Amino acid sequence: MYIYLPIAEVSVNAFLLLGLGGMVGILSGMFGVGGGFLMTPLLFFIGIPPAVAVATEANQIVASSFSGVLAHVKRKTVDFKMGGVLLIGGLVGAALGVVVFNYLKSLGQVDLLVKLCYVLFLGVVGSLMFAESLRALRKSKQVALAKPRKKRGVVHALPFKMRFRVSGLYISIIPPIVVGVAVGILAAIMGVGGGFVMVPAMIYLLGMPTKVVVGTSLFQIIFVTAFTTMLHATTNYTVDMVLAVLLLIGGVIGAQFGTMIGAKLKAEQLRILLALMVLLVCAKLAFDLIVEPSELFSLGVAGGH
Repeated sequence: MYIYLPIAEVSVNAFLLLGLGGMVGILSGMFGVGGGFLMTPLLFFIGIPPAVAVATEANQIVASSFSGVLAHVKRKTVDFKMGGVLLIGGLVGAALGVVVFNYLKSLGQVDLLVKLCYVLFLGVVGSLMFAESLRALRKSKQVALAKPRKKRGVVHALPFKMRFRVSGLYISIIPPIVVGVAVGILAAIMGVGGGFVMVPAMIYLLGMPTKVVVGTSLFQIIFVTAFTTMLHATTNYTVDMVLAVLLLIGGVIGAQFGTMIGAKLKAEQLRILLALMVLLVCAKLAFDLIVEPSELFSLGVAGGH
């Protein structure tokens, strides 16, 4: 059953979009990531224009993340205070990211930039996660996650300290805000929740316990991606609501299953599975940038979407 997407200006199988939304929702619940870093490239692969994919996917992440957070709230594994600090930086970063996105869109270079950003970030993050996961699997212990909490580094020496009781931390609010700004920029330019950057940063940089990281990451992602969607919708007009609704339905359902699956798997197994998926998507994107396209030229109105 094919359905026409008015903003993307393409026809896509509705069941395919529901399936993609469900798959990414499962990943959201399992790993504590919005799933946009996989969904947005997948939308590229089925013919959705990058500018539309980025803006619309931010909308889908809101629903899948909200669905995942509900499950974590019941388990009391969400640090709302830390999430609020991360959110402040995230909103600032999202506003800056949309400004950059609009400028590049006016130059006609946004599609290339988005794809290059994905290849770079997915390659680096996927490789680091894979290497770390292999080391953790060999040790069969979570020693690597415990060490950062025992060390006193730069994070503990900075001013403006605040106590985060749920995470058991007393650190400066500067690092969480910086992490939030970086994730907000990624959300605006790449259409991602930023969980694939935020989760490692919360564990290794801020020293948060793993059980609290996933829920807190999803909590922050909800508001940053909602704000990003609003900015894209009002300035770029690239949010395709038909596409968003289909992805939303699949994402909400998938997130509930993902949370249940994640509770049954070991942390090391989850990370190595995520790393492998990231590297596969990165390889496909890089190949598409290198190989000669079937259509060398396309006609379009300058500055249009």
